[in-house]
Amino acid sequence: MDETPSARLAAFAAGLRYEDIPQPVVERAVDLFVDWAGSALAGKGVRPVEIVAAFAARMGPADGPSELLASRGSSSPLFAALVNGAASHVAEQDDVHNGSVFHPAAVVFPAALAVAQANRASGRDFIAAVVAGYEAGIRIGEFLGRSHYRIFHTTGTAGALAAAAAAGRLLGLNPAAMLDAFGSAGTQAAGLWEFLRDAADSKPLHTGKAAANGLIAAYLAADGFTGARRILEGAQGMGAGMSSDADPARLTDRLGVRWALAETSFKFHASCRHTHPAADALLKAMQDNDLTIDDIGSVTALVHQAAIDVLGPVTAPASVHQAKFSMGTTLGLIAAHGRAGMGEFQNGFDSPEIAGFRERVAMRLDDEVNAAYPARWIGKVALETRDGRHIEARVDDPKGDPGNTLSREEIDAKVRGLAAFSRAADAAEMDMVLPRLWTIERANHIGALMPARGAGPS
Repeated sequence: MDETPSARLAAFAAGLRYEDIPQPVVERAVDLFVDWAGSALAGKGVRPVEIVAAFAARMGPADGPSELLASRGSSSPLFAALVNGAASHVAEQDDVHNGSVFHPAAVVFPAALAVAQANRASGRDFIAAVVAGYEAGIRIGEFLGRSHYRIFHTTGTAGALAAAAAAGRLLGLNPAAMLDAFGSAGTQAAGLWEFLRDAADSKPLHTGKAAANGLIAAYLAADGFTGARRILEGAQGMGAGMSSDADPARLTDRLGVRWALAETSFKFHASCRHTHPAADALLKAMQDNDLTIDDIGSVTALVHQAAIDVLGPVTAPASVHQAKFSMGTTLGLIAAHGRAGMGEFQNGFDSPEIAGFRERVAMRLDDEVNAAYPARWIGKVALETRDGRHIEARVDDPKGDPGNTLSREEIDAKVRGLAAFSRAADAAEMDMVLPRLWTIERANHIGALMPARGAGPS
């Protein structure tokens, strides 16, 4: 097989063994898995997700080997990946890798879980597949660069190949077949930011389709279906068509030495990650100066260019989901409640108090913040108080970043909160589920994660 960057990355994903993965990386993969389950459960009852689930019910089998987490149903691996992928991105609480601006969990876990349950794979093989998906997807996101993200939702594009890597690893693809899977996944890669301007439902479709398309690519490759062998760096590949700063060296950056999965951040606030640094900085300014929302005359969030590109079009959010891409709304919820969680967005994103605060928030490009991005997401805000004070605050490691990460206790509480908010599971059921999730790598085979409806604690 050719020693191109694509081929080297495919060979790494195909050949990765559980024994090759350092124990801290295994433990972080489990942390990310549990965190993802909360986001998947949080999709229950959300209109766009329910539409995707209804479509899957019409088109797919009534049951199957792969689990639909939020509904406790089952389907084929394909439709399970589609539905779980859509469900796990709608709450805006799934993980993110800063350097690639990529949400790995929402595409990797739905594909990996669907295949693992269908094939009764072991927990160790499941973890190895997940790590392969993260390592490949993050590097592909980094390869595509900042220019790609201005137009394309990287989780929808790089995500298809990340899902293919995870599914292909579970299907036992050899390096050549994995490269074929990359080719077939890459030619299906899509996801455009234009939906934000209309409060359209496209974002969870991006993740659902990326997970499903990666799975399709892996199954096809297992049966001998060929794909472009230089889908990433080729003259008419993803880099050429979707980026002006693609860097092929990123695709193989320290494979097997640098574990990019361990760099992944948890999301603390229920909003677009681009709002988080400023939200944490505002909270710090308010706590340090004993301020309330009524004390604040105006806020300027000092941000990187991508924050302006993604959040700038949202000036008057028309839905809960669109509000999560509004800097003014997110900062208003922080100022009013000290948090911007699911309940705060659901119950108050368009209240007069928050709408009024939103009008007093501006974003301004900051050279330091922009130069550090995407490797670091620095939070800086400048406040003017109603009594004439000028206050500045900064946060170098937003809550959830590796330098300010969530403990397992905090992850556990987050997952319970998301399940309770969506009513996907009650406290007793989560008492049953969470021990199973936290010990997933020790499973002899991956079975259903959620109890049947009505099952009580044992």
